[in-house]
Amino acid sequence: MKKLLSIVLASVMLIGCAACSKKDAEEGGLIKVGIINNDPNESGYRTANVADLKAMFTEENGYDAEFAYSLKNDEQIQAAQTFIQNDVDYLLLSAADTAGWDSVLQDAQKAGVKVILFDRTIDADSSLYEASIVSDMAKEGQTAVDWLAGQGLSEYNIIHIQGVMGSAAQQGRSGALDDKVASEGSWNIVKQQTAEWNAEKAQQIVQSVIDAGTPFNVIYAENDDMAKGAVAALDAAGISHGVGKDVIVMGFDCNKWALEELLAGNWNYDGQCNPFQASYLDQIIKDLEAGKAPAEKVVIMEEKGFDAGSITQEDVDKYGI
Repeated sequence: MKKLLSIVLASVMLIGCAACSKKDAEEGGLIKVGIINNDPNESGYRTANVADLKAMFTEENGYDAEFAYSLKNDEQIQAAQTFIQNDVDYLLLSAADTAGWDSVLQDAQKAGVKVILFDRTIDADSSLYEASIVSDMAKEGQTAVDWLAGQGLSEYNIIHIQGVMGSAAQQGRSGALDDKVASEGSWNIVKQQTAEWNAEKAQQIVQSVIDAGTPFNVIYAENDDMAKGAVAALDAAGISHGVGKDVIVMGFDCNKWALEELLAGNWNYDGQCNPFQASYLDQIIKDLEAGKAPAEKVVIMEEKGFDAGSITQEDVDKYGI
């Protein structure tokens, strides 16, 4: 009887070990990653950003990746808590809002989860994350405002269409314009309102200014989709826009279709926001896995602004997303 019991127990142990081996083989030593991003439908930029991440973080590249999407900070924080509970190795974060992340990042640190920021900065101590691969949103805004100042208008009457309030992109792109308006008597904001990256909301904002009969000569939209919505309102009202026309149109992100509008002279300026961060994230993770600190704590994506007067088809093909 004892011999029979020993055989049964040995069999159970063998089956259990076989199951473990099978699980290990299936997982193949994959690095477990939780990726928190904004809604893929937010903009053309975000669609390109999400596609870049999905192409990199695959089993073939050594990753077991889960994705969570939201434009709301509280929902992103909840997703982060879930990923931490699921014992991910890395938490990759593009925050909807710059504030409110300290507590959950402290929880991640206590759990041994390494955090890497991408796309956007947050208001948290740098000790709470390993590295960040981000756009310099303030520089994007300053480059755009400097370009606009260079147009030499006698008076600037601006419809300022903002992105999601509190996001790093909104803060950076709004900040430079707000500072310029505050310091220059000839710069005026005739309407400043968020359209939350949405083309239809932007169209409604511009239409409300047109309906009110308020004069304006600049549309400063904080992404391409909102610039497109603004132009739709101009077209419906028969107001000319673009090079040498009544209204200067400015956007951000460098969607290919937006750069084509510049090339055609229908828009005047587009600020680049580089969405291709996945290869940088992959390299940082490889460094950390090898026990090395990232080469740089903060990686700033290289970006530029495009003028309708100088953009070429080569620029459209190279930089359009």
